[in-house]
Amino acid sequence: VQLQASGGGLVQAGRSLRLSCAASVRPFSTYTMAWFRQALGKEREFVAVISGSGAVTNYADSVKGRFTISRDNAKNTVYLQMNSLKPEDSAVYYCAARSRLFTTRQSSYEYWGQGTLVTVSS
Repeated sequence: VQLQASGGGLVQAGRSLRLSCAASVRPFSTYTMAWFRQALGKEREFVAVISGSGAVTNYADSVKGRFTISRDNAKNTVYLQMNSLKPEDSAVYYCAARSRLFTTRQSSYEYWGQGTLVTVSS
């Protein structure tokens, strides 16, 4: 199983980035997908999660209203659209997959990508 995250980079505060995560899990539509992030010197934290069908989503309070998680089950890909970025959003962003029910608890995720670095300058 592979999860390949991409789309990170250096961006100014207030701008946008879209992260992608291509997953080899099958069938993709049965997997809950999530994004977590880990800032330098901090613990990894939950960012957003989406159900297998895409009908249900949940967000950390810190990104609610600015970030949108979505998925394209035909392309086996999950996305994280990040708008109005802030310096405190700087982190390595990881995508994760879970074959069971929707959860925000990172210990419940079976598969993890390698991470993509997002740096937001002020």
